Amino acid sequence: MVAAAGGADFSDLREIKKQLLCVAERSRERGLQHSGKWAAELAFALEPLPLSELPPPPVLTEEDARDLDAYTLAKSYFDLKEYDRAAYFLQGCKSQKAYFLYMYSRYLSGEKKKDDETVDSLGPLEKGQVKNEALRELRVELSKKHKAQELDGFGLYLYGVVLRKLDLVKEAIDVFVEAAHALPLHWGAWLELCNLITDKEMLKFLSLPDTWMKEFFLAHIYTELQLIEEALQKYQSLIDAGFSKSTYIISQIAVAYHNIRDIDKALSIFNELRKQDPYRIENMDTFSNLLYVRSMKPELSYLAHNLCEIDKYRVETCCVIGNYYSLRSQHEKAALYFQRALKLNPRYLGAWTLMGHEYMEMKNTSAAIQAYRHAIEVNKRDYRAWYGLGQTYEILKMPFYCLYYYRRAHQLRPNDSRMLVALGECYEKLNQLVEAKKCYWRAYAVGDVEKMALVKLAKLHEQLNESEQAAQCYIKYIQDIYSCGEVVEHLEVSTAFRYLAQYYFKCKLWDEASACAQKCCAFNDTREEGKALLRQILQLRNQGETSSTDVAAPFFLPASLSASNTPTRRVSPLNLSSVTP
Repeated sequence: MVAAAGGADFSDLREIKKQLLCVAERSRERGLQHSGKWAAELAFALEPLPLSELPPPPVLTEEDARDLDAYTLAKSYFDLKEYDRAAYFLQGCKSQKAYFLYMYSRYLSGEKKKDDETVDSLGPLEKGQVKNEALRELRVELSKKHKAQELDGFGLYLYGVVLRKLDLVKEAIDVFVEAAHALPLHWGAWLELCNLITDKEMLKFLSLPDTWMKEFFLAHIYTELQLIEEALQKYQSLIDAGFSKSTYIISQIAVAYHNIRDIDKALSIFNELRKQDPYRIENMDTFSNLLYVRSMKPELSYLAHNLCEIDKYRVETCCVIGNYYSLRSQHEKAALYFQRALKLNPRYLGAWTLMGHEYMEMKNTSAAIQAYRHAIEVNKRDYRAWYGLGQTYEILKMPFYCLYYYRRAHQLRPNDSRMLVALGECYEKLNQLVEAKKCYWRAYAVGDVEKMALVKLAKLHEQLNESEQAAQCYIKYIQDIYSCGEVVEHLEVSTAFRYLAQYYFKCKLWDEASACAQKCCAFNDTREEGKALLRQILQLRNQGETSSTDVAAPFFLPASLSASNTPTRRVSPLNLSSVTP
């Protein structure tokens, strides 16, 4: 309970709660709703404070008192989203709070105008030529203040946001780090920093304040960088430190399990989260992705209806409904809801990627490419968008392009077998067979999700007339399929048995060949070939041909494939009891 893994001090949870309540209030005063909400949610997870320990109201300075009337009026306009009007009444204000609201109102006014124009031209083939016109002026004014060291933590955060929007990434990172030092409790600055860090190396070179907030930041960035094991360790240490009731941490753990495709675990955590916070809409689109992958139509339908009742005009709600229609193969309707989500928030990453998938289903490749490109603009770490682009260019028969995009997806998910198999297929098309072999073998080594890597590798060996290696791959593949205890409906199982039957036949290993041929009889597509091979073996045996002993033992089928776990009913198979490879 005393310290989290990183050594950050969590011994005084009451002090942490005071800090959170204080920064939540300060964020709300400046119109930073999301940072305020994050701090309030975290504070709620801790034990309530007695009256004597509640943080005192902030002390007003002379400047605050002078600007109080203008600030109070402008803040009421700001809350009603009348940003230009708020900025007009804040002109000339000198206090830090009023000055921040003045600059932030101008920034949001520009963003709102940009979004309105983007929505009008969303179709989504028009690329984001629309710019926030206020950014350059804001940068000039804020940089003067920055040089004069007149910006507080909130001001530095806004300056960083402006620099990021102008694609001045290096400068933005420096300013966000400065903002985190000036005001470590402001979650917004940490979150912006998360979006700009591309790898673990970059993280090492950042000089971050040594505060308990850093633990939350590291857990979040590890999740983003797909370093899920480290992320889960951090979150567990935060739970142990006293944040066990935090819905934010629970949702992040669910997202982390979603990222490593531990679907059952993620689903159970999301269900638990829904019980604790039934009106929560955040992260519910991720929950719907899991239900979609598992084809859980009733649950997805219930979730969609439930979110519709809570707030039908939230981005997440539109994505959940889109997923529901997609699962029912109503792709036009699904795309419509993803478009609706993007009208509500054009920078919403998930909707761009999902819309790309829908356009792919509708065979509209050019629209799919644009949607995926938008997703990458929003977040270059979205492997699904890179993978989607690879698939799109594969359809367009442009293997060099698709190789580039699959490589990018693989860099982001080095241990995802789907990326490796896609890369292998690409190399195969480009006739780079050595590279293709490496990819398929690596896909098998990291844990092949779709159980296709070994078959593809075997077929590659077949192509190169490397029959021994092909046989080995097929044996491993069959072992894998049967050891999973799956009902064997895998199309390629019959292919594997057919190849092995022919391979053993050529090697004159009649027992093994006949065992595999009998297995072939269990599948419709190989039944006739299996019967023909059995007849040939019987004929040769009758002619006195003996079984060969020249071939090395590793090519026998494993004993595990005995009658107890065979898929066939018609032909009683032989007990393949022989040496396991």
